[in-house]
Amino acid sequence: MNFNLTDEQQMLQDSLRRFLANEYGFEKRGQIIASGQGRDNGTWQALAEMGLLGFTFPEAHDGLGGNAIDTMLVMESFGRALVVEPYLATVVLGGGLVRDAGSEAQKAAILPAITAGEHFMAFAHSEPGARYHLNQVSTKAAPSGDDFVINGHKTAVLHGAQADQLIVSARTIGADNDAYGLTLFLIDRTAEGVTVSDFATHDGHRTAEIRFTNVTVGSAALLGPQDRAAAVIEKATDLAIAALCAEAVGVMEAMNAATLEYTRTRKQFGVPIAKFQVLQHNMADMFIATEQARSMAILAASEADSDDRARRRTAVSMAKTLVGQSARAVGQKGVQLHGGMGVTDEMFAAHLFKRLTLINLLFGDADHHLAQVSDALLAKSA
Repeated sequence: MNFNLTDEQQMLQDSLRRFLANEYGFEKRGQIIASGQGRDNGTWQALAEMGLLGFTFPEAHDGLGGNAIDTMLVMESFGRALVVEPYLATVVLGGGLVRDAGSEAQKAAILPAITAGEHFMAFAHSEPGARYHLNQVSTKAAPSGDDFVINGHKTAVLHGAQADQLIVSARTIGADNDAYGLTLFLIDRTAEGVTVSDFATHDGHRTAEIRFTNVTVGSAALLGPQDRAAAVIEKATDLAIAALCAEAVGVMEAMNAATLEYTRTRKQFGVPIAKFQVLQHNMADMFIATEQARSMAILAASEADSDDRARRRTAVSMAKTLVGQSARAVGQKGVQLHGGMGVTDEMFAAHLFKRLTLINLLFGDADHHLAQVSDALLAKSA
């Protein structure tokens, strides 16, 4: 496999990193978080002008026809700068679901608007008690003539309150944990019967609890085939996990850089603490863990677009497992080497550690995905 970037990919990565270094500093990020808006409009429009918001959309719908490897490059750069913009929610999840499951009319109406930075989306799927089981959906969509009436409760909806439109999973048939019977619906966030409770997560991002009470939608709101959305949901989740693995690598790179800089300036007994051999060993361990995570993030990105479900899911779970383990090791060592300062909000390292912690939990932690890999291997051997 060729791991070298193309000239175009390298240029994109370099320009994005320069932009973030110049325009998205620690203070700017803090202001965005404090605003409670979940994004900065100027930054979002700049990303649109760079073509990043339509990177993986078809060229026929104003996109660039990219793939998960291109998303990896973007998310890794976002991780280095701890970007809090709703790229994962709107572009990777929302736009990805429309691209993969939407009708031509839906794609034409939504994808160009996302690409232009004018439309925001969120995927409302997780429910209380479901843990990481994708088929555990109790939200119901009951037929009512030519319409559907939706009732249910969604939790931890990434940037749900900032979205113009929600993609909602609901059960149209079957038991609460059946793969068959899941359907996706496009619902305006401001529709009658939709109640959104917005709050900040500990890493500065936004999430929401959303309740649907007798929300009525027409058949035109269906996204993809009725009753058969499970496979689409799985693939969208795998693409999101691959993107998160790449972001985690960027965060770990930033933690390594911040830790090295701190140990070179912090003095003890009259010398920089970077001179102490035991600290050098710890930083070497952090570097190795980051490089191991990078290799698995590349694996996840290379398989995330595959239609081979078993191979894709195993590769993504393998990556999420090792990236989660590496993130924990790098984050803890980075904070420890910063001493007591490492957990204060004034230090970049503290925010890096918070993001690494949440990335591990999103869409299944390391233990969950390790179990997934183990089950897949046992099934294969049987």
